[in-house]
Amino acid sequence: MADISGKVVIITGASSGIGEATALQLAQSGAKVALLARRKDRLDQLVSDIEKDGGTALAIEADVTSMETCQKAVGQVVEQWGGVDILINNAGVMLIGPAAELPVENWEQMIQLNQLGLLYMTRSALPEITKAHGHIVNISSVAGRTTAPGSSVYNMTKWGVNAFTEALRKELVDGKTGVRTTLIEPGAVATELQSHNTPETQEKLKQRFGDIKILDAEDIAGAITFAVSQPPHVNVNEILIRPTEQPQ
Repeated sequence: MADISGKVVIITGASSGIGEATALQLAQSGAKVALLARRKDRLDQLVSDIEKDGGTALAIEADVTSMETCQKAVGQVVEQWGGVDILINNAGVMLIGPAAELPVENWEQMIQLNQLGLLYMTRSALPEITKAHGHIVNISSVAGRTTAPGSSVYNMTKWGVNAFTEALRKELVDGKTGVRTTLIEPGAVATELQSHNTPETQEKLKQRFGDIKILDAEDIAGAITFAVSQPPHVNVNEILIRPTEQPQ
């Protein structure tokens, strides 16, 4: 395993769930973590927790669906710490419902955050990551590999993340940049992701996974930490991680 102490990491969607757990794990490994999310109060508390444990962190209030905001956030990190080594595109939303019934604004919200937000952050950080021969980690989903009724638009956004990540990997290899890409595809995880849905949909999701032990955010954080801690010649391209009893 490579030493990531001193590496500068940007994590989007860092105010809870996988983003928060990853920030804590990477900070414990000695990385400097820049935490991006809209809920500044949650970020400030996370920074305080990390610093109390001897780590280094920076809170940046940011809505990654704005290209200008993404560029400013990257600039703030570069000004603070001199560059960017690792980008973890974790921010996302899952709004479930049949395509014929789900409100169009829900479609737009998923496309803007799951796809455009990821693209904006990648484009904004890529020059610095290229200088550093760094690493881009994109958080997708098992829904980027398999479809389900009522999940069509969410499926579309995550299949797009999968395709973009693999095509970007090839571009970076062709460019001999030394930049690595990793796609993380979690199955069912205990986070706030489901809470953005209607109570009826949340109950259906609960019933769907109610009999199995689902993953914790820390499980996914461990997979991310593993990927970014490999030596420079090792590129863990993809990690699909499901609960042991999840069938799909």
